[in-house]
Amino acid sequence: MTDTTLVVGATGNVGSQVVRRLLEEGRPVRALSRNPEAADLPSGAELVRGDLTDPASLDNALTGADAVFLVWPGADTAHASAVAKLLASRRVVYLSSAGIDDSRPTQADPINQMHADVERALAGGSADWTFLRCTSFAASLLEWSDQIREGVVREAFGQASRPLLHERDIADVAVRVLLDGTHQGERLFLSGPESLTQVEQVRIIGAALGIPVRFEEVPLDDMRAHMREEGWAEVDIEGMLTAYAAMSETDPPVWDTVERITGQAPRGLNRWIRDHEDSFR
Repeated sequence: MTDTTLVVGATGNVGSQVVRRLLEEGRPVRALSRNPEAADLPSGAELVRGDLTDPASLDNALTGADAVFLVWPGADTAHASAVAKLLASRRVVYLSSAGIDDSRPTQADPINQMHADVERALAGGSADWTFLRCTSFAASLLEWSDQIREGVVREAFGQASRPLLHERDIADVAVRVLLDGTHQGERLFLSGPESLTQVEQVRIIGAALGIPVRFEEVPLDDMRAHMREEGWAEVDIEGMLTAYAAMSETDPPVWDTVERITGQAPRGLNRWIRDHEDSFR
């Protein structure tokens, strides 16, 4: 059982759902935000100011909190060890990535490198942790919203396949682990119910919305140029493209973790689209 749970990343897609679910369970929730005044969270959550890039700012937020749901903001992990020391005496559930390759000292892309660094810091500080190693979030499809409205989604790797996760399923698992005190020291692998290619994802979105949408394959050189314009480093560009190429060659695994822990089958893509329909209209 936990008393107060601190939710770090409380305004994000998953963190906001963790806040909501904890409140539904009647648990005290403290939500960390760099800008509490602008945070849009359910009534009942205690909002506190704090920033992981300034570990000293967490002292007030951690007072009286014996459990933490942690989302790491961005690729900079310079303060991960300092934060891990502050969390060492608490139950920690960390939102991580199923893409981590434990056989590699260095990951192939910046996102998985960040998650591996944070996992290493937390594991070195305490045994009372659980890592939720998640496949891609269905919420990543919100990046297509403008293109969906235009009727054409332009991407590389149309055959890249992912078992997309609904953010509510991640939150449901996180809350059960936080409240039950189970799965300490475990890496739990979470996925959606089925693996779908990007072409299939676009087709399903169009069908669910009742609008014509098609997928258009973008040449890799065009994708590289676009990523450079967004400020990506060359090594990170190649790492991400390599990861998507791998997803085009083999279907990633689908795990039963969501149903095993929550007792409910994971929500499919059609359900996620219904929950976010307004974002595509």
